[in-house]
Amino acid sequence: MSQQAPSGGQWRNTGPVPGDAHGSGHGGMAHGGTVFAAVLLSVSGVLDILQGIAAVAEDDVYARVGNYVFEFDLTAWGWVHLILGIVVVLTAVGLFKGANWARVAGICLAGLSMIANFMWLPYQPWWAITILAIDVFVIWALCASWTHTAE
Repeated sequence: MSQQAPSGGQWRNTGPVPGDAHGSGHGGMAHGGTVFAAVLLSVSGVLDILQGIAAVAEDDVYARVGNYVFEFDLTAWGWVHLILGIVVVLTAVGLFKGANWARVAGICLAGLSMIANFMWLPYQPWWAITILAIDVFVIWALCASWTHTAE
């Protein structure tokens, strides 16, 4: 099968790219990015679960840094992190299995995690910034490799 190249010539599909274990005709980079995003999602989810348990078990585990617009009860915040963490881990399992629903859910959940961790800044600033950066990579990796899994 051939397609017309932007220069007016013809591109030819010569079959799978060497090193492509799935035979999709694309390099293994997209698959690797998805797997790495799944690993990051699972680690982020487990850490959110632990963070939520700590906040639910002991209200005074986290210190508040000054006055902040988004002040919430730490027990309620702990439940938010706990539930979000469980759903994120389940989505990561779906990504490991290659489910496209998990890709959409992973993008949405990473976005929700970014919002939750932005609002978590006064309680754990360095940790929240770290999770924000991880979530940005997860969204990028899942979006960048989307077309490769649509075949």
